[in-house]
Amino acid sequence: MSKLIPTSMLEAIPNLYETEDIKDPLCHIKLFTPDSNWTWYIIEFSKDDQNTCFGYVIGHEAELGYFSLSEIEEVRGGLGLTVELDTSFTPTLLSEVKRGS
Repeated sequence: MSKLIPTSMLEAIPNLYETEDIKDPLCHIKLFTPDSNWTWYIIEFSKDDQNTCFGYVIGHEAELGYFSLSEIEEVRGGLGLTVELDTSFTPTLLSEVKRGS
């Protein structure tokens, strides 16, 4: 299970592929590096492997894609800080997240 995200939050996220027909899905969780420009917005989460996510990633470029929580937990920013959960983030439509990025 994730060290970054409480189980109760992960259980509330749609399973992988559940939102693929939704034109403007909700981004449920925001993860970020406080000492760099990387941000991950989780739209879907694999209930099977409890690791794979689909979402919107802002890094070198902004794009939709798959990523794993286990890899994100190992990421360090420029000053060596770990990725954090944005506890003030409320579920937001993808179009609104894109507009703000």
